[in-house]
Amino acid sequence: MENCTKRKKIVLVGTGFVGMSFAYSLLVSGGIDELVLIDANEEKAIGEAMDLQHGLPYAKHKMQIKAGNYAECKDADIVVITAGATQKPGETRIDLTLTDTKIVKSVVTSVMKNGFDGILVVACNPVDIMTYVAQKISGLPANRVIGSGTLLDTARLRFMLSEKLHISTNNVHAYIMGEHGDTSFVPWSHSYIGSKKLLDIAQEKNISIDELNQIYTHVQQAGYEIVNRKKSTYYGIGLSLNRLIHAIFNDEEVILTVSCLQNNEYGYSGIYNGVPAVITKNGIQEMLVLDLTDEEKTKFIDSCKTLQKIIDEVVEPVL
Repeated sequence: MENCTKRKKIVLVGTGFVGMSFAYSLLVSGGIDELVLIDANEEKAIGEAMDLQHGLPYAKHKMQIKAGNYAECKDADIVVITAGATQKPGETRIDLTLTDTKIVKSVVTSVMKNGFDGILVVACNPVDIMTYVAQKISGLPANRVIGSGTLLDTARLRFMLSEKLHISTNNVHAYIMGEHGDTSFVPWSHSYIGSKKLLDIAQEKNISIDELNQIYTHVQQAGYEIVNRKKSTYYGIGLSLNRLIHAIFNDEEVILTVSCLQNNEYGYSGIYNGVPAVITKNGIQEMLVLDLTDEEKTKFIDSCKTLQKIIDEVVEPVL
């Protein structure tokens, strides 16, 4: 029988805006016992830990928070990697590839050298490619190396659809699939409001497919718009990561759109890409394979090919 008193421990690598938004969300939500912060700038990690500690008297749940080093990974349940270069205005996520490949390679090497045997969650961009790097370097089973994928994109889509339709986000069941970036897409044929097809509701409300695609365009461009306005985006992804790690710790068997290693489920193999998947205490239990239309299949394969080209030309030479 599993030990119910086992402490839930997370090691967070990277104390930038994304990492600390995630860390702060954990302080508010609770649900874990120990959070260790690691950063190349050790003083920053110490300062961030102190700042969070000073909020503990007003937090709902007890939690141990501290700065540490990679030795802390040995008994961690989950290591979350947010370390990486900051996306600059006018810069695409793909522009970050070479720099972040080197960073993730170094981080994962250090994590594994210290006996880590849990679940790796990757949230640095371009996330699908960085998750591929993390899995290859770590050698962990693919189900235990998870990218944040299109978790945030899907949240943005559901928010914008809820605003358009005046329906709670809880009843919007729609996904962004593919790359977390420019080649993502919405499988409208598998989008629902409650149990009713979104396309049927759109027709009843005289909402054209062009209007729906405009919503997707706003979703796809949202990250760039936020970066242009405030230099970086972090609250949304911080909460997305919180949702993912709680799904793991609570063995929820919930469907989330994360970056998974493809094994011909959608006609492509060998790379990570964003798809709906069932998340449990063991990581990715299975991918939810949707019966995509021919157009949607083409979009997914195009996304895979785009990522594959970057892996072949930029990533593999430095691994």
